[in-house]
Amino acid sequence: MHPFAYVAPKTVDEAVAVLEKHGERARPIAGGTDLLVQARGGRFDLDAVVDIKKIPELVAIKNHSSGLEFGAAVPCYQLYENAELSTEYPGIMDAASLIGGIQIQSRAGLGGNLCNATPSGDGIGPLIVHYGTAVIAGPGGRRELAVESFCTGPGRNDLKNGELLVSLKFPKPSSSFGAAYERFIPRNEMDIAVAGVAASVELSSDGKTIEKARIALASVAPTPVLAEAAASELVGKSADDEAAIAAAGAAAAAAASPISDMRGTIEQRKHLVEVLTKRMIKKAVERARS
Repeated sequence: MHPFAYVAPKTVDEAVAVLEKHGERARPIAGGTDLLVQARGGRFDLDAVVDIKKIPELVAIKNHSSGLEFGAAVPCYQLYENAELSTEYPGIMDAASLIGGIQIQSRAGLGGNLCNATPSGDGIGPLIVHYGTAVIAGPGGRRELAVESFCTGPGRNDLKNGELLVSLKFPKPSSSFGAAYERFIPRNEMDIAVAGVAASVELSSDGKTIEKARIALASVAPTPVLAEAAASELVGKSADDEAAIAAAGAAAAAAASPISDMRGTIEQRKHLVEVLTKRMIKKAVERARS
């Protein structure tokens, strides 16, 4: 790495100005658990690193009657150590507690995990099934984008020159909402998902029927997958309908387009998606009922 400038803006506008000035040769840094490794590896040739943790809006957590919004630089542990958030947004907490060890979780955040746009990112699927929206600031003002549209390829996202992910926001779940995320890894020492599935359901008032559902897949396509056909197999069906759950698992596997690599084969990954989908649907239903 060659020497680069360290910039610590106090406002979003200041950060956007620096990012716009340097273009591809500047990157925001929050936890730094990915950026510094990537910079050393030669992925980026940087003239400036923009520390966003000193911007109040990017480290704020707001949980109000209409929903949750947390800054892109909020570290994982601040989410899962919040008892109220853990109850209302369980799928997100599953992901926040899985990313690295406790040392990583004290720095890394779900905003960075999303911006990194790795197909195996554990945080992205849960953000999708919780109906997440990315709030983005740039030279032309602010815009919002559904999380499922944020990643455009391996390591690529929808951010334009000068733009910055400010926060992630989610609608307030109903009392009959449940969500869950689980991944399969080859061994504890290799903390990268071979396949991962997030699922959410919203049940009828009597807890018997699935009225809404979302299923998202990780590590089985160039980008995280919102498996809409799999979710449609559940809507209107009994929450205990094993045939509907099996059909959703098969549809999720069909939506996957994995590759074979050192961590797993195409066939193994599709099988894992089917198994994990059925498991996560049942866990989401259990949480919705409790």
